[in-house]
Amino acid sequence: MTRIVLVDDHQMFRTGVKAELGTDIEVVGEAGDVDEAVSVITAAKPEVVLLDVHLPGGGGIEVLRRLHGTVPARFLALSVSDAAEDVIGVVRGGARGYVTKTISGPELTDAIGRVAEGDAVFSPRLAGFVLDAFAASDLPAADSELDQLTAREREVLRLIARGYAYKEIAKELFISVKTVETHVSSVLRKLQLSNRHELSRWAAARRLV
Repeated sequence: MTRIVLVDDHQMFRTGVKAELGTDIEVVGEAGDVDEAVSVITAAKPEVVLLDVHLPGGGGIEVLRRLHGTVPARFLALSVSDAAEDVIGVVRGGARGYVTKTISGPELTDAIGRVAEGDAVFSPRLAGFVLDAFAASDLPAADSELDQLTAREREVLRLIARGYAYKEIAKELFISVKTVETHVSSVLRKLQLSNRHELSRWAAARRLV
């Protein structure tokens, strides 16, 4: 029985994940933000932490930073995002793997078991990001414009650039259409752009699509 802590800011998603996991996985704790995650993981001492990348309080990277060297747990990132910078960021932070939320229950159960045994687990595409980044002599440079955006704004930006409608983005990210509109307005303001067409071009130029 592999003991895990499930960290995601959407309770409905956590409930769905628990229902999909195999009988050899025991969820010994849950958390919805960074502070709660640090507290629960420290207390529960799981073998594996299933960690969302985008969390209130600083994201999965902040959880990794605060717990670095203090707990024996191995971390498996589980996110809606398949962007290279998100994958590379959490791997740098100490995660042993990264899978997206399109993964099936049996596949996720298998990934958890493999991470518990010390393996690194990535889908082929995401593994390519990691290999490319760490094989390069210079890792992706900082982008001052992109750094202005919150993690959620980056998610919305990426989906806008892929041609998603506001309703589709809301469904994908488990947020309201009004919240999507608020994020888009904020991104346009911060980047000094006028419309979603300009936003798509801006994202494509930075290979965020």
